[in-house]
Amino acid sequence: MTERPRPSRAAGPSRAEGPPTVLLRGGDVHSPADPFATAMVVERGHVAWVGSEGAADAFASGVDEVIDLEGALVTPAFTDAHVHATSTGLALTGLDLSGARTLDEALALVRDFAGARPGDRVLLGHGWDAARWSGRRPPSRTELDDATGGRPLYLSRIDVHSAAVTTALLDLVPGVTALDGYHPDAPLTGAAHHAVRAAAHGAVTRAQRAEAQRAALRHAASLGIGTVHECGGPEISDEEDFTALLELAGEERLPRVVGYWAEAVTGAEDARRVRGLGAVGAAGDLFVDGSLGSHTACLHEPYADAPHAGTAHLDAAAVAAHVEACTEAGLQAGFHAIGDAAVTAVVDGVRAAAETVGLHRIRAARHRVEHAEMLTPETVAAFAELGLTASVQPAFDAAWGGDDGMYAERLGVERARTLNPYAALLRAGVPLAFGSDSPVTPLDPWGTVRAAAFHRTPEHRVSVRAAFTAHTRGGWRAAGRDDAGVLVPGAPADYAVWQAGDLVVQAPDDRVARWSTDPRSGTPGLPDLTPGNPLPVCLRTVVGGHTVFARPQG
Repeated sequence: MTERPRPSRAAGPSRAEGPPTVLLRGGDVHSPADPFATAMVVERGHVAWVGSEGAADAFASGVDEVIDLEGALVTPAFTDAHVHATSTGLALTGLDLSGARTLDEALALVRDFAGARPGDRVLLGHGWDAARWSGRRPPSRTELDDATGGRPLYLSRIDVHSAAVTTALLDLVPGVTALDGYHPDAPLTGAAHHAVRAAAHGAVTRAQRAEAQRAALRHAASLGIGTVHECGGPEISDEEDFTALLELAGEERLPRVVGYWAEAVTGAEDARRVRGLGAVGAAGDLFVDGSLGSHTACLHEPYADAPHAGTAHLDAAAVAAHVEACTEAGLQAGFHAIGDAAVTAVVDGVRAAAETVGLHRIRAARHRVEHAEMLTPETVAAFAELGLTASVQPAFDAAWGGDDGMYAERLGVERARTLNPYAALLRAGVPLAFGSDSPVTPLDPWGTVRAAAFHRTPEHRVSVRAAFTAHTRGGWRAAGRDDAGVLVPGAPADYAVWQAGDLVVQAPDDRVARWSTDPRSGTPGLPDLTPGNPLPVCLRTVVGGHTVFARPQG
């Protein structure tokens, strides 16, 4: 990819000066405006024109910069609809245990990390998953005390709904032993986990937090992600963390951040306070339940490997009250719901709210449900009826699906096969927005699209095109914007340039895939994401016409 600035006009402006006018040509532009487009003009931070190589000549003399794509692919930038930026950055800059293959290996990593960070007030790590280890046993408190030399340590499980900690960290939280979810020598859950997490993150300095947030957003940009939805809240992070992230993204050349603050709203005053934080909705991880991995997702029937059915944090009445108040205030509402009982509580609550404020107002508000894993035909139909957006994470299925995965262990094979039914949601007309829940699963947009298209349960698979739309335009629609996430004239110039192989149109049905590669179909192609094929490499990410990432050449 070659850049040719034109000397007659200024290039590389500051944010205040506005973005340059750019002509991209000589590649493939993924646009419904022209399925055969090879060129695009960006002006004043928006797409101005999309078309053919021959027509591009007419624009070449009137732009600040000409970029020869040299065959590269241009697509809308991805939107990751569920991210925890500070935790993601701390995982990138801290101890990452997601690659640990055994308990002994995890403890060795903890020991090395503690030795390398003698000045840290609290050691932070993430990503352990005992379900993947032989013996399936998490680290004990005694083992962690020994590995750290008795220092405070917080290690969140991969799903972030439980954590292994040291005695020294517990000593920093008065009264923790009396809180729900405290266990003498096992990972913490519930209120005990939230209290200890707050203490651990409270020990992070402002400089460390800014470093972590910047690292997370820069990493997102390097993957072609132009927008992230930050899912904050009082049980996840503090208000200063949330507002600092929004401020950072507004001041520096970084991906956009759409903020959601997960706090219950009971009236207009609460709604004003949420808006005052810079949030677009009282949504995200407003917990109706927990997670399957931690046995805290709320189920109608008990777990296959535990004598209980999880934990309910909100009932249908509480859901209804929050949705009514948010709808009256013109604010998006949303909930974290994974288990089938939790999803049912959300559906029942939103339906009750619709009876009070009107179905048309509920649908217009585009309220969200995060994760929404254990769905039934009835709850899928209810999502469609109520206009709920399903903000989902296909990488969950890639990590824990299949007949021998964690889902099957927790639920049994037959129940596990019902999880994450993306095809059924699309057939019902339910809007989908894809995300990662990073750091639960990594920022990996093309991997996410692949996971949805090659779901471990074949009947839940969707086409690559549908998955790509859910991870680009779907995130914008989930935030109330219908004019973005697609490269057409007038749309925001949020795009990514990719080194990719042959472009095809893939669908779950092989016959459709073969037919769709015929150029006469007029369907824009996308990279071949068949498992085993290399994923596209991001060369450049642009947000509002400003470059936020450029891969070094050579």
